[in-house]
Amino acid sequence: MAGKISRRSAAVDPFIVMDVMAAAAAKEAAGDTVIHLEVGQPSTPAPRGALVAAHAALDADRIGYVAALGMPALRERIARHYREAYGAEVAAERVIVTTGSSGGFPLAFLAAFDAGDRVALAAPGYPAYRNILSALHLEAVDLPTSQADRFQPTVAALEKEIARSGPISGLIVASPSNPTGTMVTRAELEALARWCDRNHVRLISDEIYHGIVYEGEMATAAAVSDHAVVVNSFSKYFSMTGWRVGWLVVPPELVRPIERLAQNFFISVPTLSQHAALAAFECREELDGHVRRYRTNRDLLMAGLPAAGLDRLTPAEGAFYIYADVSHLTNDSRDFCKRMLAEAGVATTPGVDFDRARGAGTLRISFAGSTAEMEEAVRRLKAWRQG
Repeated sequence: MAGKISRRSAAVDPFIVMDVMAAAAAKEAAGDTVIHLEVGQPSTPAPRGALVAAHAALDADRIGYVAALGMPALRERIARHYREAYGAEVAAERVIVTTGSSGGFPLAFLAAFDAGDRVALAAPGYPAYRNILSALHLEAVDLPTSQADRFQPTVAALEKEIARSGPISGLIVASPSNPTGTMVTRAELEALARWCDRNHVRLISDEIYHGIVYEGEMATAAAVSDHAVVVNSFSKYFSMTGWRVGWLVVPPELVRPIERLAQNFFISVPTLSQHAALAAFECREELDGHVRRYRTNRDLLMAGLPAAGLDRLTPAEGAFYIYADVSHLTNDSRDFCKRMLAEAGVATTPGVDFDRARGAGTLRISFAGSTAEMEEAVRRLKAWRQG
């Protein structure tokens, strides 16, 4: 039928932060200035070594197709990263290069789950998990979390949900989390992995903010489970968002199924990006300097936002987000963020993007930009709230 739209696509919610970015861009196009606290994108460029490697690959015209699983040298280097960073032995054959973590999630979900399977995730949580699951005819099962459990899933919460609504096939854990910046410890991750193994639940561990950590330990599911799927990316710590390159670490039985999917969906991840990503591993000093700036930004906002009435804040242990409870200021976070953008020129993301049930009283603040931008944001928000 002409003009038909699939029910599957119509059922997928928008990623609201993208709508906020569009509104901010329109305001800037009209000649106004906007402080961008809405987007989870480093304001820094790709590391210098990655840029040099990309130029060298272009000069040598080495930009043809590569294997669907990724360049062997990059897969080997990612495996070595797990030995160096975590003391975990990961065979390069289990590493799959993807078009960012966003390309990795559909591959993992399609390989691990069948249509109709139920997959649990923390609420608040990254909205694209839920939206991708929905598009693939999988059911997202929200696990309500709170400050008391650091907004992370627990075995008790899983068992309570199963008793209420039935069995699940998968669990997504994000540490550090988007939007809260909280983390799970190795002991907590081990407990979740053991529970998943006992209950035949596939653990999916989103580790894309690893490297951007201020307190606590970085624990990878690759070190605690042979059955988990690990998702990571060069977008955040490595400051390579637009290069669209990431990776999965998967159990051996999922390698070939994911390879078949990747061959048909993507053929291969952009080769230029893979050359750059390989070199990015050798740029730690530069990249750790970005993390020090994020810490400064976090501390500046945590100290300055209370004077603007934003005093119910979750202090990020990692990533570059602060999750703010604004229920004492509004019962409509979408409208609150809209007014903040229009009147103060500060863009933030409403909590309804991350928590369907309770997000009307929360918002997410990104501190991935420059320190000067954070200072200006505090100044503008103080003036807005006091005016």
